[in-house]
Amino acid sequence: GLPRVFPAAVLERAAQARPVSRRGRTDLTDLPLVTIDGADARDFDDAVWAAPDEDPANRGGYRLVVAIADVAHYVRPGDALDVEARERGNSVYFPDRAIPMLPEALSNELCSLKPDEERACLVADMRIDRQGRIRDRRFLRGVMRSRARLTYEQVQAARDGNPDPMTESLWEPVLEPLFAVYGILRRARERRGSLDIELPERKVVFDDEGFPADVRPRPPLESHRLIEECMIAANVAVATALSEARAPILYRVHDRPDPVKLEALADYLERLGIPWSRTAKKPGDFTRMLEGLKGDPLYETVAGFVLRAQAQAVYQPQNIGHFGLNLRCYTHFTSPIRRYSDLTVHRALIRVFGLGAGGERKPAEMAELEELGRRLSAAERRAMEAERDALQRFVALYMQRHADARFAGRITGVQYFGLFVTLEASGADGLVPVSTLGDDIYVYDERHHALVGRRTGESFGLGDRVEVSLVEIDLARGMMQFRIEAHEPARATRLARTAWQKSGPPRHAFRRRQARRR
Repeated sequence: GLPRVFPAAVLERAAQARPVSRRGRTDLTDLPLVTIDGADARDFDDAVWAAPDEDPANRGGYRLVVAIADVAHYVRPGDALDVEARERGNSVYFPDRAIPMLPEALSNELCSLKPDEERACLVADMRIDRQGRIRDRRFLRGVMRSRARLTYEQVQAARDGNPDPMTESLWEPVLEPLFAVYGILRRARERRGSLDIELPERKVVFDDEGFPADVRPRPPLESHRLIEECMIAANVAVATALSEARAPILYRVHDRPDPVKLEALADYLERLGIPWSRTAKKPGDFTRMLEGLKGDPLYETVAGFVLRAQAQAVYQPQNIGHFGLNLRCYTHFTSPIRRYSDLTVHRALIRVFGLGAGGERKPAEMAELEELGRRLSAAERRAMEAERDALQRFVALYMQRHADARFAGRITGVQYFGLFVTLEASGADGLVPVSTLGDDIYVYDERHHALVGRRTGESFGLGDRVEVSLVEIDLARGMMQFRIEAHEPARATRLARTAWQKSGPPRHAFRRRQARRR
């Protein structure tokens, strides 16, 4: 299970922490840095500022400053805070609460870059050219004072021409230059060709009594991508600098997709008539294919298929690059309040560039980093599973109040035992057992990812639009069972029915189902 309570020694150590002094640090309090986060965020890891570069040799370029909470100042190698943070690995975020990696005295207070308060920071000061390349970088330890705690929605509204008094005053000196450098970095990413998959995220909205009152999609905002690009730039700058210094660190790596999964994807796309080359191997190839499906009912189904074909990103000291971002050298530097991996990178940066106390005592041993990378990668997967399970349980609780309604959804998974359906409004997932599909024997057509009736040829497959009713709900596990009330077959399903009309049900699928029964 996840640790919920901090040991007394850890809380005591956190309570002893005091605000940082300016001595030995670069004074950045006059720089109008701002934080941009979700409306419900409490720990502010990062602040940003940008301006046109005054260097005539970098015409059209920008200076970008990314200031990150200096957790290494408070959490020293081997102390009680460090041991606990290493064990936890990361913070875990549920719809209604969080389990922080660090006690709140640090995560929500002294380390958090709160507005109008002096905070210790570790800074990546970069010069970006007009092509989005990092021309120059320097790293320093500073003291900053955030000018504002902004939300993604606030900043997006300002971008769309509807500023509030705060963002109106900050638009010209702060936000407009940030969007300008974002545009440069985004165009560079598009030229580089990264893997961009847009799948909807859901947010649970609670009423005054803490009960889930609604489940809403989180709209993709340009303001969110702005921060993402700034953080990627800082991560690349740090990873490249430490790599050039031959410092052993944990890289954030993402391997190439499994060839077997790519072959299955190619077969699926081929049967649907979606243009795709079996020789496609670059991340941008997937993005271009998905962009061609925007607005198509199959987009989310195909995007999910592409996502499942990818390898899992992990932490390790061997740098193999990041396939999804299409970057040769990448690490995590920008979230040390909530990720222990980032804290280790901070310590390496402090040691290599002589930035004061709190760094590594000596270069990390490769064997130690390998073991730490495995532990942190496992902790990350554990957190993701816990967050997903919690979301499903809250969605199930919300659905319980609407048990008599009918819901629009899509078939997002097909197995021999039934269909998985995702509802369009809430994102709720549930199973439609094969036994409820009708008066026929349904067999699994693996080739077309469909269930096909042996007698009637009636078919259900990936991407089909359905209307379902809620039959059963398991609140403890967040699991639901649906019944299909209306059905509109998608392209792949129509192909499965055509194949049945020509040659009958897929015999190999029927035998496989019978074998599983035995």
